[in-house]
Amino acid sequence: MSESGLLHKAFRHFRSERMRLFEKTFGITTNTRVLDVGGSPLIWQFARVHPKLTIANIPSALETGSWPVDQVGADGCFLPFRDRSFDIVFSNSVIEHVGSEAAQHKFADEVARVGRSYWVQTPNRKFPVEMHTMLPLIHFFPKSLQKFAVEKFTVWELLTRPKEEQKRYYLQHYLTELRLLKASELQRLFPGARILSESLLGVAKSLIAVRIG
Repeated sequence: MSESGLLHKAFRHFRSERMRLFEKTFGITTNTRVLDVGGSPLIWQFARVHPKLTIANIPSALETGSWPVDQVGADGCFLPFRDRSFDIVFSNSVIEHVGSEAAQHKFADEVARVGRSYWVQTPNRKFPVEMHTMLPLIHFFPKSLQKFAVEKFTVWELLTRPKEEQKRYYLQHYLTELRLLKASELQRLFPGARILSESLLGVAKSLIAVRIG
């Protein structure tokens, strides 16, 4: 599906700013061993420094990139790596998609196990706009009302123009598997982390759990 010019421009801005902060926080070099859990080469196009990157994702989600990347088919809740195998584990907008609270705890434990340091970003549940549907306040409503609303209209659908089967899959995932987190919940998942935030108009749009080993 194609993104509108406005959406593409906004994504480029926020992803570029996020990667600048990531690189500054850890002093990334070309020798830094980074594991990206649940990601793709896409966000690394916004990096100024390209580390020694490994991407772990479910096999159907693995993609090719324009620069050398090791890719491993794996579930983020069961990573096939030894303890502290990587300098940094990086995860961008993934933990809210893994399902239940128990699954999120397992994901967090695996991230902390295989990385000396980690960077785990997720949308902030307290932000007034739900960023997957791009609707204001929808995520504060009961699921029954959310279902009624998103099946009628979402800004996401207006901007991306998905095919009907893509729309059904996306909204079903949103309604049944997405679990957004507040800062206190992210802190409980990563008790050894410092919680950073990315703000939009003075409100925390997303949260980042950071541990520097």
